[in-house]
Amino acid sequence: MRYISTRGMAPRVDFEGALFSGYASDGGLFMPEELPQLSTETLRQWSTLSYPGLVKELCTLFIGPELIPRDVLNGLIDQAFSRFRHREVVHLSRLRNGLNVLELWHGVTYAFKDLSLCCTAQFLQYFLEKKEKHVTVVVGTSGDTGSAAIESVQGAKNMDIIVLLPKGHCTKIQELQMTTVLRENVHVFGVEGNSDELDEPIKAVFADVAFVKKHNLMSLNSINWSRVLVQMAHHFFAYFQCVPSLDMDPLPRVEVVVPTGAAGNLAAGCIAQKMGLPIGLVVAVNRNDIIHRTVQQGNFSLSEAVEQTLASAMDIQVPYNMERIFWLLSGSNSQVTRALMEQFERTQSVSLPKELHSKRRWESEQMAVLHDRCCVEQCPGNRDPRGGCVMILGTATVTGGG
Repeated sequence: MRYISTRGMAPRVDFEGALFSGYASDGGLFMPEELPQLSTETLRQWSTLSYPGLVKELCTLFIGPELIPRDVLNGLIDQAFSRFRHREVVHLSRLRNGLNVLELWHGVTYAFKDLSLCCTAQFLQYFLEKKEKHVTVVVGTSGDTGSAAIESVQGAKNMDIIVLLPKGHCTKIQELQMTTVLRENVHVFGVEGNSDELDEPIKAVFADVAFVKKHNLMSLNSINWSRVLVQMAHHFFAYFQCVPSLDMDPLPRVEVVVPTGAAGNLAAGCIAQKMGLPIGLVVAVNRNDIIHRTVQQGNFSLSEAVEQTLASAMDIQVPYNMERIFWLLSGSNSQVTRALMEQFERTQSVSLPKELHSKRRWESEQMAVLHDRCCVEQCPGNRDPRGGCVMILGTATVTGGG
């Protein structure tokens, strides 16, 4: 499996290259050159797997055995989930009227990002130990990413981590999770401004390819493909837990409600759809509603200011994983994606072209948006009565999301 940039101007890389790069050299984000198409029979076979089992199957599709042999990959994933509090790692709670909640908060920091970051850290350590290398991880956080990233790499001899947190914009518990870790490889700094503002200098640093290479820098924000890869398992597991039967033709569609900030989990759901998983995506956002305006109006532009809410990690105006979604919607058209994102970076405002934004396009991709004044019962999607509805919840819905 090879990976290409959403902007089409960077060299192709393998999984290891995408893992250590974060941003591509042209400023884009890495995506698989081709997405595997899953047959109904494969979905039926996967339906009996545990959450860790699904992560293993998905990772096998996207990480070649020449990079990580299958038995080693399985061991890394088992090790990653060994400290989760729930024996299932991820648990589905059934409510009423076909509504369900997927509990993603059973990791060490109680954030759903524990799931993808603990696996990503294992992959990193495997390659670093094999090549006797050292990297410095740079993370900007609105709360949950920082604490989960620190937990995943603290004490590692071949990794240092630098976390920038926006002072006054994180929950108290997440701030304490980050600032009370007394490990030599953990370095946490409070920064003036919000999480979007601190992302700007981080992206500028990674744009300096020579500087990044000299200092062996990398990112663990959700720009990193490995995180999106693992998060795809949330959607597959939710589907298999909720669907009443896989013997129907066509397979029932399950509606997945995704609270989001930077749209990493949303991008994972879009990729799962493209691979053949019959889900509809309902995006839940707070008052920082750029994704809502993008889907409803084609208006991908910043508001005047970030509004602080109780879900501080969702207080994001620049959902950078929308670049991956634009790339998917455009039919993997790097030229269109590059033009959109470069205009957004220049002007902080883009009106999506008609062919990308038409109502028919979003409906065909089965995506709708809930903003902070809606509830799941008002969901604008067309729910398949044969399926159900599941809300993917980590602490993100209380303290953040990405």
